[in-house]
Amino acid sequence: MDEFIAELRLLKVWADNPSITEITRRVHRDWRRAGRPRGEWPARSTVGNCFQRGRRRPNTDLLLAVVQALVGPDEAVVSLWRQSLRAVLGEAEAAARVSAYDRLPARPAAFVGRADLTASAERALAVGGAPLLLEGMAGAGKTALALHLAHRSLAGEHPDTPVLFANLRGSAAGEPPADPAAVLETFLRLLGITGDRIPYDLRGRTALYRQLLVDTRALIVLDDVADREQLRPLLPGVPGCRTLVTSRRALPGLTGVSRLPVPPLAPADSVVLLRSAAGTERVTPDGPAVRQITGLLGHHPLALSVIGRHMRDHPTWALSDYYREPLITLALEDGVRTALAASDARLSHGARQLLRLLALHPPGEVDCATAAVLAGEPPAAAETHLTALAAEHLVDRPASGSARLHPLTHAYAEERLCIDVPATRIRQALVRLLKHGHHRGTTPHLDTRTLRGLHLPEAGVLRQLREGRVLAA
Repeated sequence: MDEFIAELRLLKVWADNPSITEITRRVHRDWRRAGRPRGEWPARSTVGNCFQRGRRRPNTDLLLAVVQALVGPDEAVVSLWRQSLRAVLGEAEAAARVSAYDRLPARPAAFVGRADLTASAERALAVGGAPLLLEGMAGAGKTALALHLAHRSLAGEHPDTPVLFANLRGSAAGEPPADPAAVLETFLRLLGITGDRIPYDLRGRTALYRQLLVDTRALIVLDDVADREQLRPLLPGVPGCRTLVTSRRALPGLTGVSRLPVPPLAPADSVVLLRSAAGTERVTPDGPAVRQITGLLGHHPLALSVIGRHMRDHPTWALSDYYREPLITLALEDGVRTALAASDARLSHGARQLLRLLALHPPGEVDCATAAVLAGEPPAAAETHLTALAAEHLVDRPASGSARLHPLTHAYAEERLCIDVPATRIRQALVRLLKHGHHRGTTPHLDTRTLRGLHLPEAGVLRQLREGRVLAA
């Protein structure tokens, strides 16, 4: 709605910036011609409020009347604004639908490993009562870890200890993030406040929510947070409450919060999870094929679960059938691609393009200079893009100036490369990459699938590399 109001302000400027008094006069004129009773005509202050941000329940008739007062009798243009307003209000209605409860979801059935991470999290929760933010890439197991910790935290607690859980849909595909005001309304009702006592505004709801949580030792789980603005009103802000937060985003600038990155599983735990999903009779605990499969999947919990289910449902497949190409394709097909795409969708155009071009570089670390060469941009711009990718946990930053793509993120970027980036630009990036490698005395590896997709003869390219030449544009 705020974006709609911002566009309405621009429309006012485009229409020679008439005063609020003049816009009100035009609305009165149009409504008089339409036969609307004088008692319905808006006051000047009401028209002025149409240009104010922060509106939750706008008068749609009046907003469209203001549009018509600014553009004149052009019904085609007014119709476009009407459609936009309907879309905005539909999204607002969807954001108001929340999944919030006074109990925890069931404990994760296949939770394995994470002993050190669990110990670190419990220490952080015990110190000072600061909210604990679990952050990591899509599918890393943040929600499973949060629920594991929450159920452990409740063990031995008094049954009347308040528990609040909300799915904030920060990365849900096709759905807007939950409106914090709507979440607070549900929380307040769960805490015993009747509808007539719930404040209308966000600030009032937050104040009452925090007042009710004083001295309660409540346990609050806020899953899949979109950003700081969504999270801040929902934090209890009182001593003694235990708060677990999960997010795919790094949420920079958030103070008073303990942070705990959730990395991929340890190799041994990856095997345990794969056996749990596939069945112990399908997966030998120490076979080289199993270790190769878990390594190719980057020890990613969601991907391991996906492949484990496939193994269980396809008993005629031998472990040797899960070599790289079908393995990665199957893992992306069942949820992992959707999860990565949701993170990808929040990037700027430049960061999205760089993510795809990084598929031309072999999996592993890439420094900022090489990223800049691939993007065809200055190093400062490449660093900005890498920082944005790291904030969405689409790359890791193991050292200053470098980045590393997880194998599944690399595979996703490789998939999107030839869909989203023109072949001419890919060829130009390859030329820059090969020149860069030649000047540095290194020979970059080019994935054979990428070369085939670009109709570049693999043998010819590799021969040029060995001879120190570069690919002709």
